[in-house]
Amino acid sequence: MQLPRLRAVVRAYLIAIAFWCGMALLMGLQYKPPDPHNFWPSLADLMVQVGAHAFGLAFWTPPIFYLVQKYISFAKYRVRYVVLWGLGAIPYALLHTGVFWLIMPPYDDALHKYVSRSLQYWIDLLRGGFADEVLIYFAIVVAAHAYEFLKRVRRDEAVKYEYQQALAASELQALKMQLQPHFLFNTLHGIATLIDSDARTAKAMIVKLSNLLRIALDRGGSDLIPLEDELKFAREYLDLEQMRFGSRLKIEWLIAPQTSRLLVPQMVLQPLVENAIRHGIAPAREGGWVEIATATNDGLLNIQVRNSTSGKASNGTGVGLHNIKARLKYLYSGDATLRLTFDGERTAVVNVSMPALSSQPAGGQRNRSAQPVLEKEDPTCAFSSSTTNR
Repeated sequence: MQLPRLRAVVRAYLIAIAFWCGMALLMGLQYKPPDPHNFWPSLADLMVQVGAHAFGLAFWTPPIFYLVQKYISFAKYRVRYVVLWGLGAIPYALLHTGVFWLIMPPYDDALHKYVSRSLQYWIDLLRGGFADEVLIYFAIVVAAHAYEFLKRVRRDEAVKYEYQQALAASELQALKMQLQPHFLFNTLHGIATLIDSDARTAKAMIVKLSNLLRIALDRGGSDLIPLEDELKFAREYLDLEQMRFGSRLKIEWLIAPQTSRLLVPQMVLQPLVENAIRHGIAPAREGGWVEIATATNDGLLNIQVRNSTSGKASNGTGVGLHNIKARLKYLYSGDATLRLTFDGERTAVVNVSMPALSSQPAGGQRNRSAQPVLEKEDPTCAFSSSTTNR
């Protein structure tokens, strides 16, 4: 027998012995308490009786649990299955009383001593306690089935959880893959508008775009990256857009130093600034501004992107914000939010809040410098695609 299997068997018998010793002691104290006038001898006799009964019951409990585990698949044949387990009460009663007959000789109350065993003693044991033996047998069988049912429920829950995790991971990967073509298409469209009017700038933008794509490919498949890496990518993207818009685009960064090493989802910031450019600055003849701010508050990382708007309704598909909201749901469940609000008619505000997970070791130093305070948003203005298509 292999060592792990032997350990499992020993553990099963130890648990069975401990359980039945407790039950036998309670029953013994109820039906035959120690004699106060002869306390210690009567207590010793009780403990012997308890030990004998507990051993007899514990001897058969693990085998019954094993048989239930092995043959529970036949439970689909309900009638035959129940009948077979019912008939099992007869050999159980015979074997259990036989074990008790072997380990515990009969006690003669008149002589106050144990006497030799006899076949009649075994018949008396079987006849006097058959109903109790059958009741205990069915209790063990029911407990074994309940234990197997519990194990199956837990196993099914584990499989269901693993399936849900795998499904969420695949959907998350699909969302990540969706962003890069969307970003590439929009950027190439911007470059195409400059090819005829400003070929030199268009060429520089293509070189910049190649650097951006290299950064995106070098990131690998990790879901979370340090905020400083995401900020670097967003800066590179805004530099590219600055080539296209020139003085029409003004950018302001309000980054709290202590947030730079916190972990954020890949491509969580770039779609926000891309939407700000495409739906806020590009439609406005006079251009506009974009403000990016980060802060921490009560264990949360807050990222805010504010931008000017032209005041006109947008006809965008809304891929960016819908994608980010879905990814936040998969990564953080209900602990992360994305909200789009408007500060008047000319300013759009996107607030993203997520758990502040640090990429530094637990003992690392943390920067506690002052952090910017984000504009307080209206909690009733939750993100909705019906508000705008950004």
